[in-house]
Amino acid sequence: MRKLYPDAAAALGGLLHDGMTICAGGFGLCGIPDRLIDAIRDAGTKDLTIASNNAGIDGEGLGKLLRTRQVKKMIASYVGENKEFERQYLAGELEVEFCPQGTLAERCRAGGAGIPGFYTKTGVGTLVAEGKDVKSFDGPNGPEDYILERGIRADLAIIKGWKADESGNLIFRKTARNFNQPMATAGKVCVAEVEEIVPVGSLDPDCIHLPGIYVQRLILGAPYDKKIEFRTVREAA
Repeated sequence: MRKLYPDAAAALGGLLHDGMTICAGGFGLCGIPDRLIDAIRDAGTKDLTIASNNAGIDGEGLGKLLRTRQVKKMIASYVGENKEFERQYLAGELEVEFCPQGTLAERCRAGGAGIPGFYTKTGVGTLVAEGKDVKSFDGPNGPEDYILERGIRADLAIIKGWKADESGNLIFRKTARNFNQPMATAGKVCVAEVEEIVPVGSLDPDCIHLPGIYVQRLILGAPYDKKIEFRTVREAA
């Protein structure tokens, strides 16, 4: 199977359609698939449901797709740095499903593992539990309530890695690993962009974070501009 594509638009060819669900890796501006997000924006695909830890910031990351009104629904755990997200949500233009951070990661991991749902204590007794099945399981101090969370499966997963070989075996770097790994497995098709591509056999098998079996398409995204969400500058003495 040919996995290497010349650019993001080519790698997404034939995969995009209106109303699709996308799992997107990244945390804030760390480990986000910039090139693939730009290609989705340029393709004009609309009515998207996107599962991601957050919605980027204004004009960066998934914030680019919010600006162009291509997103219908966000499944996310943190959205506090995006004013356009806030405006669209309060205006009733954007549907939002808030999900605790660890639960979101597990929902995607479960979906990728073929697990349709799981029970967790996170969110019991809060708005997160509304409308969800509740069961009692034995705990260390007696029966405790747990809520049912559904696994997430997406039409497409878009992720960012540090280094990959030509067969798609992939390594993430430090915190950029964040949500990329579970998101990759949750998509029917996973497209990855990386900073470096090396020949097969160049990577230590014990250092692989994501086996190539999960990656169907791959592009070299470098060079990247390393963006900083918050820059704090010390006042001059």
